[in-house]
Amino acid sequence: MRTAAILSLVAFAFGCKSPPPEEDGKQLTAGVVQREIRTGMSGAEVAAALGSPNIVTGDENGNEVWVYERYARNVESRDSGYWVVFLWGTKEQAKGSTRSFTVIIHFDKEKKVTRFGYHVVTM
Repeated sequence: MRTAAILSLVAFAFGCKSPPPEEDGKQLTAGVVQREIRTGMSGAEVAAALGSPNIVTGDENGNEVWVYERYARNVESRDSGYWVVFLWGTKEQAKGSTRSFTVIIHFDKEKKVTRFGYHVVTM
Protein backbone atom coordinates (compact mmCIF):
# COMPACT_ATOMS: atom_id res chain seq x y z
CA MET A 1 0.00 0.00 0.00
CA ARG A 2 2.79 2.41 0.91
CA THR A 3 4.67 1.59 -2.31
CA ALA A 4 1.56 2.38 -4.38
CA ALA A 5 1.23 5.77 -2.68
CA ILE A 6 4.89 6.60 -3.35
CA LEU A 7 4.61 5.54 -6.99
CA SER A 8 1.49 7.67 -7.37
CA LEU A 9 3.32 10.72 -6.00
CA VAL A 10 6.29 10.14 -8.32
CA ALA A 11 3.99 9.76 -11.35
CA PHE A 12 2.13 12.93 -10.36
CA ALA A 13 5.38 14.88 -9.97
CA PHE A 14 6.65 13.86 -13.40
CA GLY A 15 3.24 14.52 -14.98
CA CYS A 16 3.24 18.09 -13.67
CA LYS A 17 6.66 19.16 -14.86
CA SER A 18 7.03 22.57 -16.45
CA PRO A 19 6.92 22.97 -20.24
CA PRO A 20 10.20 22.72 -22.14
CA PRO A 21 12.16 25.95 -22.56
CA GLU A 22 12.02 27.91 -25.78
CA GLU A 23 14.55 27.18 -28.49
CA ASP A 24 18.06 28.22 -27.39
CA GLY A 25 16.66 28.87 -23.88
CA LYS A 26 15.17 32.19 -25.06
CA GLN A 27 11.61 33.14 -24.30
CA LEU A 28 10.16 35.23 -27.12
CA THR A 29 7.63 37.85 -26.04
CA ALA A 30 6.59 41.32 -27.19
CA GLY A 31 8.37 42.77 -24.15
CA VAL A 32 11.64 41.06 -25.06
CA VAL A 33 11.41 42.37 -28.64
CA GLN A 34 10.62 45.92 -27.48
CA ARG A 35 13.39 45.88 -24.87
CA GLU A 36 16.16 44.11 -26.80
CA ILE A 37 15.86 44.88 -30.52
CA ARG A 38 16.96 48.21 -32.04
CA THR A 39 17.68 49.45 -35.54
CA GLY A 40 21.39 49.30 -36.35
CA MET A 41 21.97 46.04 -34.41
CA SER A 42 24.00 43.30 -36.05
CA GLY A 43 22.64 39.84 -36.75
CA ALA A 44 24.87 38.44 -34.00
CA GLU A 45 23.32 40.84 -31.48
CA VAL A 46 19.81 39.88 -32.58
CA ALA A 47 20.65 36.17 -32.31
CA ALA A 48 22.08 36.72 -28.83
CA ALA A 49 18.86 38.48 -27.77
CA LEU A 50 16.26 36.24 -29.45
CA GLY A 51 18.01 33.02 -30.42
CA SER A 52 18.01 31.49 -33.88
CA PRO A 53 15.23 32.52 -36.28
CA ASN A 54 12.75 29.97 -37.62
CA ILE A 55 13.07 31.29 -41.17
CA VAL A 56 15.79 33.27 -42.97
CA THR A 57 14.66 34.68 -46.28
CA GLY A 58 15.20 37.70 -48.50
CA ASP A 59 13.15 40.75 -49.40
CA GLU A 60 12.56 42.30 -52.84
CA ASN A 61 15.97 44.07 -52.67
CA GLY A 62 17.91 40.91 -51.80
CA ASN A 63 18.38 41.88 -48.14
CA GLU A 64 18.07 39.31 -45.38
CA VAL A 65 14.83 38.96 -43.40
CA TRP A 66 14.59 36.89 -40.22
CA VAL A 67 11.27 35.46 -39.06
CA TYR A 68 10.58 34.12 -35.58
CA GLU A 69 7.34 32.21 -34.93
CA ARG A 70 5.99 30.83 -31.68
CA TYR A 71 2.66 29.12 -31.03
CA ALA A 72 0.88 28.45 -27.75
CA ARG A 73 -2.31 26.52 -27.06
CA ASN A 74 -4.41 27.40 -24.02
CA VAL A 75 -6.90 24.66 -23.15
CA GLU A 76 -9.62 24.93 -20.55
CA SER A 77 -11.36 21.69 -19.69
CA ARG A 78 -14.41 20.79 -17.67
CA ASP A 79 -15.34 17.26 -16.63
CA SER A 80 -18.96 16.16 -16.76
CA GLY A 81 -19.61 12.92 -14.92
CA TYR A 82 -22.15 10.17 -15.41
CA TRP A 83 -22.95 6.80 -13.82
CA VAL A 84 -22.63 3.59 -15.81
CA VAL A 85 -23.40 0.29 -14.03
CA PHE A 86 -22.00 1.56 -10.71
CA LEU A 87 -18.77 2.77 -12.34
CA TRP A 88 -17.92 6.44 -12.51
CA GLY A 89 -16.92 7.70 -15.95
CA THR A 90 -16.02 11.13 -17.16
CA LYS A 91 -16.42 12.88 -20.44
CA GLU A 92 -14.02 15.77 -20.81
CA GLN A 93 -15.19 18.86 -22.62
CA ALA A 94 -12.29 21.02 -23.75
CA LYS A 95 -12.29 24.49 -25.17
CA GLY A 96 -9.46 26.89 -25.64
CA SER A 97 -7.55 29.16 -27.93
CA THR A 98 -4.39 29.18 -29.99
CA ARG A 99 -2.04 32.15 -29.97
CA SER A 100 0.65 32.81 -32.55
CA PHE A 101 3.45 35.33 -32.13
CA THR A 102 5.49 36.35 -35.18
CA VAL A 103 8.53 38.66 -35.27
CA ILE A 104 9.97 39.92 -38.58
CA ILE A 105 13.37 41.62 -38.68
CA HIS A 106 14.75 43.28 -41.84
CA PHE A 107 18.47 43.78 -42.43
CA ASP A 108 20.38 46.00 -44.88
CA LYS A 109 23.38 45.10 -47.07
CA GLU A 110 25.74 45.58 -44.08
CA LYS A 111 23.66 43.04 -42.08
CA LYS A 112 22.31 45.70 -39.71
CA VAL A 113 18.67 45.89 -38.57
CA THR A 114 16.74 48.45 -40.61
CA ARG A 115 13.27 47.74 -39.23
CA PHE A 116 11.38 45.15 -37.22
CA GLY A 117 7.88 44.38 -36.08
CA TYR A 118 5.78 41.73 -34.41
CA HIS A 119 2.24 40.44 -34.68
CA VAL A 120 0.07 38.49 -32.22
CA VAL A 121 -2.97 36.51 -33.35
CA THR A 122 -5.36 34.72 -30.99
CA MET A 123 -7.71 32.20 -32.55
